[in-house]
Amino acid sequence: MLTSVPRHSGSAPRRRPRTTRALTGTVCLLALALAGTALGAAPAPAADDAVPSFPPADAADPPAPVSWRADLSRTGSDDVNVRYDAGALRVRDGSVSPASLGRDRGYASAVLEPHHVDRPVNRVAVDVDATVPDEASVEVDVRGRAADGTWTEWRRAAAGAPARLPRDVVDVQARLTLWNAEGEPTAAVRAVTLTADDAGTAPVQPAPTTRAAAFSARVYATREGLVGHTTANGHVIQVNDHFVALPSRRALSPNGSGQYSVQVCGPARCETAPVWDVGPWNTHDDHWNPSSVREQWKDLPQGLPEAQAAYEDGYNGGRDEFGRQVANPAGIDLADGTFYNVGLNDNGWVTVTYLWTEGGGDTASFPTWGTDVSVREQATTASTRVASLPGPTTVRVRCQVHGQLVNHDGYSNDAWSYLPDYGGYVSNIFIDVADAWLPGVPTC
Repeated sequence: MLTSVPRHSGSAPRRRPRTTRALTGTVCLLALALAGTALGAAPAPAADDAVPSFPPADAADPPAPVSWRADLSRTGSDDVNVRYDAGALRVRDGSVSPASLGRDRGYASAVLEPHHVDRPVNRVAVDVDATVPDEASVEVDVRGRAADGTWTEWRRAAAGAPARLPRDVVDVQARLTLWNAEGEPTAAVRAVTLTADDAGTAPVQPAPTTRAAAFSARVYATREGLVGHTTANGHVIQVNDHFVALPSRRALSPNGSGQYSVQVCGPARCETAPVWDVGPWNTHDDHWNPSSVREQWKDLPQGLPEAQAAYEDGYNGGRDEFGRQVANPAGIDLADGTFYNVGLNDNGWVTVTYLWTEGGGDTASFPTWGTDVSVREQATTASTRVASLPGPTTVRVRCQVHGQLVNHDGYSNDAWSYLPDYGGYVSNIFIDVADAWLPGVPTC
């Protein structure tokens, strides 16, 4: 029987941390004290008839919150339209806006380097020192990476309202988003401090013992087009591009990454594509989430985009979050390559599966590393390339096989994993775990 060659035959080329960055607030946000009052030492034993003291003798002090300060002076490839000067982050060009939104406001985004914490946390507060003019705004989103390598969605952290993550995480990342009216002054963010702790209750979404399928919905798709324009994550749109836009920043992947991807099924075929832009219509409409979790429009059912409700039923006066009259029910934009590949010749209805949502059926999730990683029809490099992973992401693996021995960048391995979302196999070399044969994954 064939056995896999251990993946680590030298120093492991890991995913490189990008750059450090800033966070948000409005004029000097606040520091949220999350630790609570520290407990004192246990009292001496009480007499038999005395009322026991609080806390009991075996009570432990709660772990102290973990705080760190972002380095705002460094910018990198994950950042969009930001500049750092005079000790602050600002919008660089006030005429740049995410392509899918078609608005004239200046937009910038800065993604902070992930910060590793020494114990699981699920709540993050931000303290932001910023000057925000009337026609400008600043937002901070945070997300976390669990011990299994999977990322949560981004969650908003605002003044007086720390972000509550849906599960315990060991890495925390923040993203700063700035807006300003064209020609008007930009916000200036001088300092950002993050504080993470455990909220003291069970995670909102505990790890399920039985995996359910990722959420799917039938939504109206429009063609994004706009070749040469810039998406919300900084990608410059190319001819025949393959990506999608969703109307919420909660599921926006970093540039070149497929960390948040969807499967789009149209009249002809299905395609898996990354989420690289924000829109159409809205920017806070995570319609794939349950109503209680949605950032806005919590009275709408899961899977119903606000634009569809506005267009079909006059919801919100028939307008989007910016007050514009909604002209179609679109809940997703498709780049040209994706639009035509799934068989659309005009705007129309498609079935979308949001692959990062909780579940995955009979699969297990694993992180990947590398760029432009091929997914093959069979477990061999001679087989047809059916898809690619643009950058580090998380994939769902159904099973694995022994196939062609692959050598890459100091690694050797003959194990291949089947990815149902892509309809093909990827070499286990690019699965970012120490084991050559994935633990807990059956043989195909």
